[in-house]
Amino acid sequence: MSYENILYEKKDHIGLITFNRPKVLNALNHKTMVELGACLAAAKNDADVRVLILTGAGEKAFIAGADINELAQSTPVTGKETALFGQAVLRQLETLGKPSIAAINGFALGGGCEMALACSMRIASKTARIGQPEVKLGILPGYGGSQRLPRLCGKGMAHELILGGEMISAEEALRIGLVNHLTEPAELLATCQALARKIIANAPLAVQYAMEAVEHGMDVSQEEGLFLEATLFGLCCATEDMREGTRAFLEKRPAQFKAK
Repeated sequence: MSYENILYEKKDHIGLITFNRPKVLNALNHKTMVELGACLAAAKNDADVRVLILTGAGEKAFIAGADINELAQSTPVTGKETALFGQAVLRQLETLGKPSIAAINGFALGGGCEMALACSMRIASKTARIGQPEVKLGILPGYGGSQRLPRLCGKGMAHELILGGEMISAEEALRIGLVNHLTEPAELLATCQALARKIIANAPLAVQYAMEAVEHGMDVSQEEGLFLEATLFGLCCATEDMREGTRAFLEKRPAQFKAK
């Protein structure tokens, strides 16, 4: 399937999604979000894709925010519909069952920051700038930033970033736990690919169930989360991959996982 606002390519079990509107710093509009939703659905159903990497075209921006021309036309009704649709697409990314890595290669502002927050992991170029500046436009984050940011960085830090509306450096993003690692700009994609390969080497079903344990466990009590973990652990014990993984360990050889 071809897209107008994103690029999608697959290689070595990695799906690379590139937001491709460099003239507007890859700003998100409705069409981009529709295309992203379709691309995620295709990746979810493609057994050859094990990890997704998301990045932005050009050297300046991952995603610099929403398309302001489109945003300026919003009414109370269309504004709510836009937020709900965007939230649904990012939830689709978050619960894909396959890990996603945000390769933050420049500005990640507003919806761009929210896109990165919905990914499983975030790796940033040392030149990246990240923020939720929506209050400067008279709005608040609408694609989940007010919910994911406090869960990731704590309520106090989320309040500071969202209410102040200022950008922070990549170094500050690392300090507060918003990103996992920093790299030199030229090494960003290679670093993300190396992390993806580490994940791909592991049992696919175990990776999927581990993600479910983390994602769903965050929304329930610890007791319920522990029960979920035990249930998913039991499911893993019924897989061929579990038998192969333990046998390979005992035989001191690399495991050959088949996602079964």
